[in-house]
Amino acid sequence: MYQSDTEMLFPSRVIPSLKRLRGPAWRHLVEEVEQEEDGDEDNLAFGLMMIRLNGCLTCQSDSYKAMRGCTACAQQMICRFKDSDEALIKLFKQAKQEVNEYLCEGTLVDA
Repeated sequence: MYQSDTEMLFPSRVIPSLKRLRGPAWRHLVEEVEQEEDGDEDNLAFGLMMIRLNGCLTCQSDSYKAMRGCTACAQQMICRFKDSDEALIKLFKQAKQEVNEYLCEGTLVDA
């Protein structure tokens, strides 16, 4: 089954739909990231964080998650995240540090 909202990895077009799902700190983060262009450091870090939280790397095209689409999957994950907004922001900052280190090194990671 093909779902037009399903992509291989977390799409940045979904970011704005996550804005009002949690408190003010989360909303502020999403508002900052959604203003970034695709490929900017914050955008990449947010995508990395969401890929990890959503389990995008193990999503299969015939799975329930994929059939619902990326937007519904991401929204559900953010709503069900059991920890605080600060914990989400900490995950974002960790992902941002990793992205920054990768961009500064300019090397590809061996697969």
